[in-house]
Amino acid sequence: MKKIAAAVLSVTLLLSMATGCNSFTGNSGHAGSQSPSGSAKPTSVNLYLENEIPTLSEFAASDNIAFTVLNNISEGLYRLDMNNKPQPALAEGCKISDDKLTYTFTLRDGLKFSNGDPITSKVFKETWLQQMQADNKNSYAFIMTDYIVGAQEYSEKKAGADQVGLETPDDKTLVVKLKAPTPYFLSLTTFVPYYVVDMDFYKKQGANFALGKDNLVYSGPYMISQYDAASGVTLVKNPNYWDKANVKVDTVNIKIIKEQSTALNLYKAGQLSRVKLSATDVPAYKSSKEFATRSIFRTNFVQFNTTAEGTKNVNIRKALSMAIDNNTLVNTILNNGAEVANGVVPKAMSSGVTGKTFGSLQGQIMTFNAQKAKEYWNKGVQELGGKVPQMTLVLDDDTENKDVGTFLQSQFKSVLGIDVKLDSKTKEARRALMKASTYQMGLNAWGADYDDPMTYLQCWTENKNGFRGNFKDTDAANSYAALIQQAHAEQDTAKRADMLVQAEKSLIVDNAVIAPLYYIGSAYLVKPNVKNLIEPSSGIIELKYTEVD
Repeated sequence: MKKIAAAVLSVTLLLSMATGCNSFTGNSGHAGSQSPSGSAKPTSVNLYLENEIPTLSEFAASDNIAFTVLNNISEGLYRLDMNNKPQPALAEGCKISDDKLTYTFTLRDGLKFSNGDPITSKVFKETWLQQMQADNKNSYAFIMTDYIVGAQEYSEKKAGADQVGLETPDDKTLVVKLKAPTPYFLSLTTFVPYYVVDMDFYKKQGANFALGKDNLVYSGPYMISQYDAASGVTLVKNPNYWDKANVKVDTVNIKIIKEQSTALNLYKAGQLSRVKLSATDVPAYKSSKEFATRSIFRTNFVQFNTTAEGTKNVNIRKALSMAIDNNTLVNTILNNGAEVANGVVPKAMSSGVTGKTFGSLQGQIMTFNAQKAKEYWNKGVQELGGKVPQMTLVLDDDTENKDVGTFLQSQFKSVLGIDVKLDSKTKEARRALMKASTYQMGLNAWGADYDDPMTYLQCWTENKNGFRGNFKDTDAANSYAALIQQAHAEQDTAKRADMLVQAEKSLIVDNAVIAPLYYIGSAYLVKPNVKNLIEPSSGIIELKYTEVD
């Protein structure tokens, strides 16, 4: 989730939702329970997001807030179930060739968008070709071009659509040809950039596409009935959805609430179904039956701009990284279920090697070391001609990010003796600043789009905007880019895992492109009548299975 978001992506995804049966979550007290309402009375759930909804366009989305909305109003060939496993959705199944290079999907009968237009294999192909376009306003072309035959060449306008490994022998069959065996490809098809868009409608809308609820049609369990990017969105059941009989909640109301204290007051007043707790609130509610915690495959980090004044110096970046005591940050400042980040790849993520998590192979990557941080700082300042650079950290204006920013500011002052300015902005303003590369340091995050380290490490080979710090390391045979490329082609899982371990070390230690902070977690309260709100490893919320007693 590049996220995939993406992702790229927002620094936090803090939804007022109940975590359900999720193989990657923490000790939710509501996991796996099933309780159909059995009532004719309309059911609803009231949730919240801590930042504005940046877009409703699948071709522009790159963060988990946008992906959460899109995941529930649209759908792909497969969808994650309550156990975080890909299951047939708009496709009724898939045949995989013996060499694992050809996937043949068969669509269900009678599929329709919310406006009645048919959903066919040809519409899927056209959607995917549009997603591959390099001139889209997001960074997600790679989620297809890295895997599908001819897709990279098509994205770069070096080949035509007829050379891309997508075939539609009839309206119900989509044949996908891959460059190399990809054991997580079915999981990729559960991710929003692979979802289907009504391309006839898209073309008719032109620049107005996805600007509002009337500029969209829907293929997922829900449709939008009300929408304002800054205040929230209301979802209602899609009557044309193929599995509408199993969508139990009639209405989902999602507000934008940036202040945690405001959200808690609304929860206590019965106006929210779930609320995230701040660290200071945890002790008061920890014994409540409504209390639970969760963690997801999503990492918060400081992104350094490797081309900006000050942070273009690798020793300055190393100094700033080593000056951060993220143990204190997690256990004292956050205290909400988050975990100390050793690297950018979460420790519990699969390594691809049977029986071994990626964390078991990582070793110790980066640790707080005040003495070495000061040494690197002095060396960096000397390399800059003795001039101490003025430093600014840009961050989102929600409660958690402000707390993290204030802590980092104090760390840099106490360890390095420098005054770092905090530039707090709306999520979209912060993203725009980073995209334009007009920043030195930014609080950023990335959530898993699938259960493999490549969902993180691939990000820093994409250098078309400033989200990844304009990092380029492509010259040497053992460069970061070379290690990622070799891992893509390597079929020996142990060798591949070792390449990815080396790549992560290159990114964080050798090049100091990012400073890992924590794997996102939260403590929260959830109303006991809300069941089966799923938050997979990506952190992209799944509403389809939700029920209300």
